[in-house]
Amino acid sequence: MSTATLIGISKVDPQWQSHVGTVVVGKDIMELLSSSMYVDPMSIFREYTQNSSDSIEDAVTSGILRSSRAGRVDITIDPTSRSIRIRDNGTGISENEFFKRLTAFGASAKRDSNARGFRGVGRLAGLGYCQELIFRSRTLGEANVCELKWDGKKIKQALKTPGFHGHLSELVNHAVTFRKVEAKGFPEHFFEVELQNVIRHKNDILLNSEVITAYLAQVAPVPFSPEFPFAERINNALSPHVSMCDFKIQIHGVEGQIYRSHRDICEMGNNIVSRYSDLELFELPAVDGSIAAVGWILHHDYLGAVPERSGVRGLRLRVGNIQVGDGSLLADLFPEPRFNSWTVGEIHIVDRRITPNGRRDHFEQNVHYYNLLNHLSPITRQIASRCRVSSIRRNALREFDRLFTSLQHDVSIIRQGAVTRNQKQELLDQCERTLEEIGRVAARTAVKDSSAELQKRIDKARGLVSKVATDCHRNRSLASVSPAKRRAYEEIVDLIYRCSPSKDAAKLLVDKILSSLGKV
Repeated sequence: MSTATLIGISKVDPQWQSHVGTVVVGKDIMELLSSSMYVDPMSIFREYTQNSSDSIEDAVTSGILRSSRAGRVDITIDPTSRSIRIRDNGTGISENEFFKRLTAFGASAKRDSNARGFRGVGRLAGLGYCQELIFRSRTLGEANVCELKWDGKKIKQALKTPGFHGHLSELVNHAVTFRKVEAKGFPEHFFEVELQNVIRHKNDILLNSEVITAYLAQVAPVPFSPEFPFAERINNALSPHVSMCDFKIQIHGVEGQIYRSHRDICEMGNNIVSRYSDLELFELPAVDGSIAAVGWILHHDYLGAVPERSGVRGLRLRVGNIQVGDGSLLADLFPEPRFNSWTVGEIHIVDRRITPNGRRDHFEQNVHYYNLLNHLSPITRQIASRCRVSSIRRNALREFDRLFTSLQHDVSIIRQGAVTRNQKQELLDQCERTLEEIGRVAARTAVKDSSAELQKRIDKARGLVSKVATDCHRNRSLASVSPAKRRAYEEIVDLIYRCSPSKDAAKLLVDKILSSLGKV
């Protein structure tokens, strides 16, 4: 059993020394740093891949890996033993630093660096979701593998036991074991975290490879898919400002590596496909005039809200190419929040003064973050304008289709040849009014880009109306009856159309009547 120490406060004003005494950190802080800190169980995969990305970049800097694309994270899911193992091929942690770094709280050496994680608490994310959390590591040239085990069951029991009055350091001593194991069978340099006896949570999503893949495709620093045609342009725009660190993440048993969720099209559902038409790249200034963020927007047909299952819905924020929050984080920045769900795009934070909060579900609220929002507002307004124009256009086209269908229906009734002359004239007058309304709809600015196609349909409609207006033939079924009976049938048909709540139903009934008359 190993011991752990806490670093105290070194300088205290003498006049307060007698009052301050020894700084005490109670055991309950452990609950805040583990289960209470990370309420979304999937966040454990983000936290551990985030640490992996820092380690992989360190390996690239030190020459252990030739580039971040040589980095990899292997995830092993074992539903039988209910275990998860996440291993990277980064630098690892040396024997001299291993125990100290993995039992320190909020004392990360990464603060004030370009590292993605810097608070020193993310490694405990898994404690809230398993009974035992194990860390193993080895650096290049070391003979042994260091292993540290956190007994989550002991921690939870101690937190619930009124008789356990120990401080945080005593709780750590009570629940943590450290040892060195033979390196045979382990990589030359690596770091891994293993969760054993994972709890069942929300349909067991923590052991669901498909759910994990979809989550990491959104939040992790993985490369764009080869099917995404804008990948190169985006990477070229971001690379001078953002450390992409797009390494390979693979889940054992799942074919292929994990790619970002973006593809060449966006399937909207109901067999509707929205196509990406334009890539907008931009930079946002910081308070001091430097670059605060770089971003991109994929403009498309704006046919409606992008499905959540696509994994690309919403304007998203990323730091170090790792997503912060989700696709709804910036919804309130849009004039109408619903238009955020129509958007596909990302903002990559460059200014280190814009800092994610502890849970990485939002940002620390400061002048630098508010400045970012102020510069984003014109962009979200422009997107909202595109959404409105698209919505108006679709509504206009739907109205055009409705009117065109109505006109065709009136023409088909005239063609039946079974209505009175007065009713025929009324239908022709209605057709003329419908043509006028169709022309007004087609003239709207929102549908001018479709004017040529619409004009063809309008010309077709005018031709139909003109033809039936000069066509004096009567239905064969009525041609063989006497004039008196024909007028009687026509009046009955008129009544059917006037009294029926549905022209479709009335026409179907009249067709049946005429068919029956033709067989008599």
